[in-house]
Order: sequence, then structure tokens, then C-alpha cells
Amino acid sequence: MENQPKAPKLASTILEKNVEYLKESLGVDKSFDILHIELEEYAGRNMAMFVIDGLIKDDILHLLQKFLLTQKPEDLNGDTLEKLIKKYIPYVEVEKQNDLDKVVDGVLAGPTALVVDGIDHVIMIDARTYPVRGIQEPDIERVVRGARDGYTETVVFNTALTRRRVRDRSLRMEYLQVGRRSKTDVVVSYIEDIADPEHVESVKKAIEKIDTDGLPMGEKTIEEFISGRHFNPYPVVRYTERPDTAAAHLFEGHIIIMVDGSPSVLITPVTFWHHLQHMEEYRNKPIVGAYLRFVRYFAVWGSIFLLPLWYLFATNTNLLPETMDFIGPNDTGQVPILLQFIIIEIGIDMLRMAAIHTPSSLATALGLVAAIMIGQVAVEVGLFSNEVVLYLSIAAIGTFATPSYEVSLANRIVRIILLLLTGIGGVIGYVSGVTLFILFLASMKSFNVPYLWPFIPFSFKEFMNVLFRAPVPLKRKRPRIVHPQDPDK
Repeated sequence: MENQPKAPKLASTILEKNVEYLKESLGVDKSFDILHIELEEYAGRNMAMFVIDGLIKDDILHLLQKFLLTQKPEDLNGDTLEKLIKKYIPYVEVEKQNDLDKVVDGVLAGPTALVVDGIDHVIMIDARTYPVRGIQEPDIERVVRGARDGYTETVVFNTALTRRRVRDRSLRMEYLQVGRRSKTDVVVSYIEDIADPEHVESVKKAIEKIDTDGLPMGEKTIEEFISGRHFNPYPVVRYTERPDTAAAHLFEGHIIIMVDGSPSVLITPVTFWHHLQHMEEYRNKPIVGAYLRFVRYFAVWGSIFLLPLWYLFATNTNLLPETMDFIGPNDTGQVPILLQFIIIEIGIDMLRMAAIHTPSSLATALGLVAAIMIGQVAVEVGLFSNEVVLYLSIAAIGTFATPSYEVSLANRIVRIILLLLTGIGGVIGYVSGVTLFILFLASMKSFNVPYLWPFIPFSFKEFMNVLFRAPVPLKRKRPRIVHPQDPDK
């Protein structure tokens, strides 16, 4: 009985009753930014408006008030509600609502509520506007040549940026609200003629099941609810702030999740290889794009496996032939090599966090402090060896070359674990760690899509498309793993 939904509070034909309920529910007298505007003798009737200061277009509401004031009482005779909506309120987004609780939720989201005496409905006028920054190129996903627009924190702007690139008549933007208190706007976008209907339904059901007060972290909170496996560092959705990247995935049959207040959108389902792709590869000639992809893969795999492998050879020189006996530090320093690695790994993360909180005008000074005063002096006093700094720098470059910020952090954790396993078990520890890592990724799924596909399960043709950036005219098929209804591009 306790979980039964509350009965709706229906609007009355008496203006005072509706106004009293809305004032109490909205806390008009307790919050300065919630405005109650009394409109007396407009077309011979008393009316009232409820708005949020800062979320409304003042000029639009001013014009509406002037227009209503010029109407005569006889103009509203008959079906007053329909006449107001269809004739005397000259605005695009107007609807009626008789549930006062939904009216309260609507006002808090930005639309204006118009209460009219003698009408048992409230007229909702969506003349809202949000504080928003300008459309800019995303910092993480920059390209040398290409579009410079990126998503913003306003979901309506993001849907418009997407529709600008996807003018398909079957593109769907389904609206949901998440959060008992925040009522955050969430949009599920997909191309109906391409996307798998079962996957669309599973995504929407997963979002509708979210039961929480609000989404303070926006799309990240959505991901944690719909993906599960909270101790898994690897993301099962892809983040992007680029409308062209989102459009490319929509055409392949993926689903986009947009959250109001977040400049990043979620792409699902995805595989591990989606996180290693970058728009820069498709902004160059195919042969150049294939080269860039190869370099990026080399950097990513090097960031995970190179450091533990070098440590293995450095501590087990008998594994190397005589021609490669130069591998290994000439001077190990005063601190064990494994501990040197751990210290520098933590130091790089400290530097990264410091860079985030450092004003741009001081970033150069921070770099000088890190490179000269810490790095060089630490080597000179024997705290670190030169080889350790060299190989960890290569691993760090590979980490920053990873297109997905989330995957780069996950790879860093895997690298540290492999280092520890190699330090404890030597060859057995390294081989066991690599094997467990591959098995771990192979066991993952993103909405029933294998995370390592097309490597596991193996598909030669699809795997070639992953390894090499093929010319777009030759890519005539959509990835079959997303079960597109229309497999041909």
C-alpha cells in the first residue's frame, strides 16, 4: 500500500484554488526566483502566471501579455481553452495540463504556467531559455581539419546539432525524465529504420528503471545505472562531444543517449575498438588514416604491455639474446625499479590533477617545475634511473594518445596491476596477467554485444575493418553485431 502512486491533483475551474495549490507546491514565498504574476481583467477574466526567473524569455512573455490584454470578453466565449491555445496565444509550443503536480514539475523545468479563471486546465507555454555557453570544439576530440562544433550543456541544442547532420525522416528523439527530485531531461536518439528495436527497448527500459533522487553527474550517473559491473574500470558505452561522431554511429545502427546539463552523449552498444577510433582518421586520405590508426594502436598497446615487459627483461636478463643485452638499466638507482615505476605512475597522476586545477597562465610554470626541478633532479640524485623515466614516458605518451579518456585511465590501472604481477611472479606473473586481462575483456558485454568483437568471437572481414581504416566508398555494410534492420549503407 505504501508504494501506490499518489492520486493526481486535478485542476479546478476556480482560479484561487489552483493558484493556492501552485504557490504552496512551488514555494513562491520561499524562493525569490519563482514568480507569481497576477493578470487582472485580461479579456474580462482574471489570470495568473507562474515562471522561473532566469529560465524564461522575457520578451516572449511580454508580447503574450500585451496580446491577451487587447482581447475582448466576447472573444473567449464558448470553448475558452481551445480558443486560447489555438488562436489567442500566438506561440509554437503550447499545451494543456489538468494535473497540477505535473504543472509544478513543468514550471520547475522552465515552461510558463498560465492559469485562467473558469478553466479546469492549466496552459503550459514552453517559452524557456537556459544559460548556455557557446558552441565550441571539444578539447579532448580535436581535429586538424574538420567541424569545430561540439555539444553543449543544453539538450535541445544537442538534438538540433544532431538533426543538422542526420536529416533522415526516421530519426527519433524520444524524451524521458529521470530522477525523483531532479526530473532531468534525457533523450534517446536512434534511426528507427536502422536500429535494432529490441536494443532500443532495452536501453529505454534500463533508463526508466533508474530510481534515484537526481543525476548530479549527468551522463556518468546514467552510465553507472545502465551498465552495472561497478568495479569494472572499462566503459561499456562511448562518450563523445562531437555531433559528427554521434551521427556516424547513428548511421551504423547505434543508439545515442543525451542528458540535459551534459556536453557529452553516450553511444551504445560499443566494443573495445570503438574507443580507439578517432575522427582524425576519417578526415585524412584512407592510407593516411590507416597509418594514423596503426600508430594509435601501437601507442595504446605499448602503454599497457611495454612497461611490464621491459621490467621483466630488465630483471631476467637470461631471457634476452646477447644482441639485446642493452635492455635494462645501467644504474638501477637507490630505489628498487618496481618502486620507481609505482612512484612515477602516482607522480604523473598527481601532475595531471594539478594541471586540471592550474590556471592556463601558470601551466607553463607547472611544466617547468615537473620536468626540471622534479624529473631531472630526481635522476641526478639517484632516486630514478634514466631508463625508468624513458620507458614510463613512452607509456604515458601512449596513454594520452588513447582517444577515450575513460579507457586511458582503465589502461593505466591494468598497467600497474601487470607491473605488480610481473614483480611478484616474473614470467609466470606477466603471462598470467596478460591472459587474465584478455579473458576479462572477452567476458565483457555492452548490451549483449561482445566487448572484443570482432576479435572474440572472430570475424576476419570485420576485424580487418577494425585494424585498417578502409575507404568509405568500400564500406557498404553496417556492423552486423548491432543487428541493423537495414544492413546496407
